[in-house]
Amino acid sequence: MIAAMKRRDFITLLGGAAAWPLAARAQQPLMPTIGVLGSTSSRVQANFLRAFQQGLGEAGYVEGRNSTVEYRWADDQNEKLSTLAADLVRRRVSVIVAAASTPAALTAKAATATIPIVFLLGSDPVAAGLVDNLARPGANVTGVTSMNMELGPKRLELLRELLPAANVIALLVNPTNPTITQSMSRDLQSVAQALGLELHILNATTEADFDSVFAALSKLRASGLVIAPDALFISRNEQLAALTVRHAVPAIAQFRDFTVAGGLMSYGGSFTEGAALSGHGEASVRLSAFGAKRTSRARSGACRSDENDPKRRSVRTSGCVAGLIQPGPKA
Repeated sequence: MIAAMKRRDFITLLGGAAAWPLAARAQQPLMPTIGVLGSTSSRVQANFLRAFQQGLGEAGYVEGRNSTVEYRWADDQNEKLSTLAADLVRRRVSVIVAAASTPAALTAKAATATIPIVFLLGSDPVAAGLVDNLARPGANVTGVTSMNMELGPKRLELLRELLPAANVIALLVNPTNPTITQSMSRDLQSVAQALGLELHILNATTEADFDSVFAALSKLRASGLVIAPDALFISRNEQLAALTVRHAVPAIAQFRDFTVAGGLMSYGGSFTEGAALSGHGEASVRLSAFGAKRTSRARSGACRSDENDPKRRSVRTSGCVAGLIQPGPKA
């Protein structure tokens, strides 16, 4: 039986970081410049950008009017992130937003200890090494996490409920994102063993690898597929859903976009809500760094699930968000 997640299972980290260094504030330009660092591209992250711009707008920031944005995309080559992050630091952007990518967030943190960093993740930011703890992130890093990676074992269990006769299941991961790959592989192997399943790990580092992944699924005679919450896969929900339909592979992914595109099932938080919240968080950090009064409004919501709607095959556990906390100087 599918159960809705409780409110505490999703944690947003908005604000609450230590005060941004005074030296960094003194160097800020008159109009704030937002640096966006992403693992994929603007084309595949169009949904994220729309929601992010919406969040900025609700907080009073409009690109080209009272703020500028510098975009840096790695085009599915995470090894480029270090160079891209260094360029943003050289340009003295006011804040760096890691666009739905754990590698981008980690790279940004390694590139600067003074420029505020705002992330949107599906993984545990403490385990990833981004923040010290959830209550007090510390340093110059804050953001939003849906803890979706921690739902990996539940996705496997749900898939098994739909496929009680299954013996072989596959997990699709991106090896260039070791934080998610290692954790998901370890956690799902443990669950698979308990369920009496044989779990195979399949790798894809670019969209060009998808065809070979589904060819491997056929050779393995895998009954189903769990798709890891990696930026490469999240931004290509439509392509992956189409492939699962074409090859008749039951699959479960993180976001509802996957089921809307034709995939069998999804279980996780809302990507667009998280992107909008990261926009709110970024604006709050930016206002604080300028010493201005916060004008953004806090957003909140209650957890909700689509599990009781027979017309939907997704379980949505989104909307569990906390009010924005404006970081500021300590006494």
